[in-house]
Amino acid sequence: MDLGHWQCESQIPKDCYGFIYKITNNITDRMYIGKKQMVQRITRPPLKGKKNKRRLLCESDWKTYTGSCRELNKDIEKLGIENFSFIILRLCYNKSQLAYYEVKEQVQRDVLLKDEYYNGMINCRIGKINQDGSKFTST
Repeated sequence: MDLGHWQCESQIPKDCYGFIYKITNNITDRMYIGKKQMVQRITRPPLKGKKNKRRLLCESDWKTYTGSCRELNKDIEKLGIENFSFIILRLCYNKSQLAYYEVKEQVQRDVLLKDEYYNGMINCRIGKINQDGSKFTST
């Protein structure tokens, strides 16, 4: 499987939803911890004569993605992508897992307390997911 500029120790299964990653500036050793979805949902208008919208899953731009941090992207543009390493730390299989493990990795590494990280904030909104992939409902 083509991984673009990403490095991963294991094979990426087809049912993978996204991944937690670390981007490292190889010149300054500054890092960025983030998440990226590998699939995206696309909503298209209904077919002629139909009422329901069409919802499709397709691959996102993950192979060329360089993070959401402006400062990091400016450094990549200035220094060149070859001076950065893009490592997949963990594969996730649903949206909830992806959000949870991103926050867990960021907190464990103290990204907001150390100058060696590009991260400027931790954004967190996580909902629990059933084993079958559906959301829990309150009773």
